Amino acid sequence: MEFNSNKAIFLQIRDTILERILSGDLKPGDRIPSVREYGATIGVNPNTVMRTYERLTSEGVIHNKRGIGYFISDDAKDIVLENSREEFLKEEVPVFIRKMELLGLKPEEIFNNK
Repeated sequence: MEFNSNKAIFLQIRDTILERILSGDLKPGDRIPSVREYGATIGVNPNTVMRTYERLTSEGVIHNKRGIGYFISDDAKDIVLENSREEFLKEEVPVFIRKMELLGLKPEEIFNNK
C-alpha cells in the first residue's frame, strides 16, 4: 500500500477499508485481518492498524468479537455511505465549487463535457 504524506497513515488505512465496504468487497459479517496480520501485509506498525480499528469501531463500522477478531458490522455500508456523503458535501464540494468559480466554469460545461 502506498501512503500519501499529506494524511495520517491510520486515516488512509481507514479510507481503504471504507472504500472496500462501499464497493462490496467487504460485506457485513466478513472477518478482517488481525491487527498484526494487516500491519505485516501493508508494512505498517500494528499500533497504527490498531488506531484505525479503534476508530472504525467507535464509528460502528466494525466490531470486535473477543478472542475471534474484527468483523464488518451489519449496517456498516449504511454508516459509511452516510458519513462519506456528509464528508464529501462538507469538504470536497466547496473546494470543487471554488475551483469552478476561479476558472469561470458553469455546471453545464462540466456535466455536458463527456
